[in-house]
Amino acid sequence: MSDDAQFNSLLPPRGFDRRDFLAAGFALAVQPVMAQTAIHTDAADLLAGEIQIAAKDGALTAYRAQPRNAEKPPVLLVVSEIFAVHEYIRDICRRLAKLGYLAIAPELFARQGDPRRIESIPEILATIVSKTPDAQVMNDLDACVAWAAANGADPARLGITGFCWGGRATWLYAAHNPRLKAGVAWYGRLVGEANPVTPQQPSDLTGQLKAPVLGLYGGLDAGISLETVEAMLARLQSGSAAAQASQIKVYPDAPHAFHADYRPNYRAEEAADGWQRMLDWFRKHGV
Repeated sequence: MSDDAQFNSLLPPRGFDRRDFLAAGFALAVQPVMAQTAIHTDAADLLAGEIQIAAKDGALTAYRAQPRNAEKPPVLLVVSEIFAVHEYIRDICRRLAKLGYLAIAPELFARQGDPRRIESIPEILATIVSKTPDAQVMNDLDACVAWAAANGADPARLGITGFCWGGRATWLYAAHNPRLKAGVAWYGRLVGEANPVTPQQPSDLTGQLKAPVLGLYGGLDAGISLETVEAMLARLQSGSAAAQASQIKVYPDAPHAFHADYRPNYRAEEAADGWQRMLDWFRKHGV
């Protein structure tokens, strides 16, 4: 299928806001339930699997990976795309655990539904994503940090990374938690209309950033324009001290989701470069 045909097949149905769909950065997304990742990381020498975390309104399920017998590992929150914590996200957690981190990927959509049971991306956006409040997401991420601190990790070395929808959440969390050391946002949406569920966007919060964020974006992203990225850079330069310390790297020939190794838009060279930049960023900022 050509890129144009794939794009047209994923356009939202009549009555769904096309602009919001494109702005979300999901234009070339594919449903990952049956997909295989190009990279597979085993769980040897790791503690890896699902855990239950006490959240404000009940138990929260998350995937955790960490080095076995590690003392006080640093903590990395891993925020998924709209498809929830499928194998690609779990593998990222294991990759990070192999490097010494306690990586936690929470099921942030669980109260609204399970995206893995829905084949239509517009339906996922309309019935689950659009009904998941930012405040709930921030509280759940805080609960993950509390769990990590209570289970032998070092919350003083706290970082966050997220992909697509999770990239946007990364920017938000950097404005939310003053204990955060650094964030890395992979092609997360920067602008959008305010509503009760998503009252502010990353571009609104540059004056409130409490930790520096590295943004990684594709120059060929059909849903996140270079104009919005450039506008975000300008706002960062006049924002808080953490905002001014933030950076954005644009890969000119990369599409949206270029790190997602289960999708046709995967670009191995740019993904590897972004991964190394992420690790260097966390080390630079004490995570």
